[in-house]
Amino acid sequence: MTVEIIEISKRPELIEKAIDYIWNCWGSESNKKFYRDCILNSTDTQKALPKFYVVTDNDEIIASYALLTNDIISRQDLMPWFACLYVNKAHRNKGIAEQLLEHGLYESKKKGFDYLYLATDLENFYEKKGWKFFAGGFDLADIEFKIYCKSTG
Repeated sequence: MTVEIIEISKRPELIEKAIDYIWNCWGSESNKKFYRDCILNSTDTQKALPKFYVVTDNDEIIASYALLTNDIISRQDLMPWFACLYVNKAHRNKGIAEQLLEHGLYESKKKGFDYLYLATDLENFYEKKGWKFFAGGFDLADIEFKIYCKSTG
C-alpha cells in the first residue's frame, strides 16, 4: 500500500484533525494544550523543524509522525528526532510505518541532516528496519530509553 504523506503545515485544513489525532495517540488528559502548541508552532513553512506529518484515507487520518528538534529526552545534543510514529491498528502490517520511516530519513537529508534519531522502549521493531542502537537517554520522569540512529545517506 503506497500512501500520500502530508506535511500538515502545507495543508492548514488538517491542522485541527492532526492535533486531535496525535494527542489521542500520544497525549493524556493533562497535556492537550502542549500538543496543540507544538503542532501550531510547527506550521512556519520557513523553518526546517519541527514538522508534523499525517497519512489520510478517505479524509480520516490513519497514521502520523514528526521530525522534532528534541523528543523531551536528555540528549539535547542530538537532532533531528523522529517521533510520534503511529499507525491505526486497522492499517498496520501494510508497510505504512516503513514508508513513514523512509520519508523521515528523506526529509531529514533534504533539510541538511546526516543522521536521524529516535527514542523508544520497543524491542526489535526499529532494529528490523535497519536502525542501530546509539546510546541510552532519559525522559523527564528519569525513565531510561534506547536511542537509535540511522544515516540519512
